[in-house]
Amino acid sequence: MAKSHDEIWDEWTDLVNMTRSELRDWLKTEDSKAVGQDSGDGESKGHKSGERIVEILDTDKGDLSDDDWDHMGRVVGYVKRHKAQGGPDDDVETSDWRYSLMNWGHDPCK
Repeated sequence: MAKSHDEIWDEWTDLVNMTRSELRDWLKTEDSKAVGQDSGDGESKGHKSGERIVEILDTDKGDLSDDDWDHMGRVVGYVKRHKAQGGPDDDVETSDWRYSLMNWGHDPCK
């Protein structure tokens, strides 16, 4: 059963804990570009997702497209799955696990 927009919104606002400017700045870093699964063009899926998240964060809720809602649902699912895997026992701050989550708009150290 598909989630409603309200359910997606509630989870999105809980899980995407980076601001537009934090995420925009993060995506410019080499650490951001160095993690994640390649999408086939040299850029990771997570990095591309982060760029899309910045666009969504710049959009009013009432102006979100069906594609935006679909992407938000994918972000929620990814962050939940990735968090459930658990991070490293040490050096979380500089881990690929954290960096990957940050590409998807979630900083587990916040």
